Amino acid sequence: MTKTKDAIYAAPLQELIDFKFDERVVTVFPDMIQRSVPGYGMIISNIGILAGKYAQAGSHCYDLGCSLGAATLAMRQRINQPECSIIAVDNSPAMIERGRELLARDAGSTVPVTMVCADLQDVTVENASVVVLNFTLQFIPPAQRLELIQRIHAGLRPGGILILSEKIAFSEPERQHFHVELHHDFKRANGYSDLEISQKRSALENVMIPETLACHHERLKAAGFTSSEVWFQCFNFASLVAMK
Repeated sequence: MTKTKDAIYAAPLQELIDFKFDERVVTVFPDMIQRSVPGYGMIISNIGILAGKYAQAGSHCYDLGCSLGAATLAMRQRINQPECSIIAVDNSPAMIERGRELLARDAGSTVPVTMVCADLQDVTVENASVVVLNFTLQFIPPAQRLELIQRIHAGLRPGGILILSEKIAFSEPERQHFHVELHHDFKRANGYSDLEISQKRSALENVMIPETLACHHERLKAAGFTSSEVWFQCFNFASLVAMK
């Protein structure tokens, strides 16, 4: 897939509006996510491996907040259970439209996939063995996050898993500064200017609210998960797997 370079914030903007997954972002999303999220490719690959290990016959696997469907495709390539299907959900029509085009090109698996344009909070999770929230929960208002995780837990089969990837925060100011600066250095090394970094950070400030790992672990426990483990972390980005 040819990547269009992300230059959304390359020039000074007279008015900074809140970030949203519109047509502009869809066009550059593969480039944006690879240059902005440390270890993104590794996370996607290992979501596929985790799905291959934990998907159960006759169950659903969910990719909630699927964007263009990278995690969906990774799961599809690894799942080898009979009568197992994937349901991919995103509330951006542009993301779903482009995601369906990419899915149509994937001839390497026969696992059925349904891509749904909907608010993930309106989706009923049922008969699930794997649920993925890949950099999705951070865009849900904090007061609504526990209810979503509880609904996911309720819809999972025993032995099912939730894969939760998030940008994380740190309670200690020194650690927070350390990881933020390293993330900015990562973005600079990938060609983003200080202006781009600053403008995007401002655009995300009101719509993406990171939390500490302790907060995520506590919420997962409160929702009923028996355990949660960090399986990946690079700077202030992490992925956890929670078991039912």
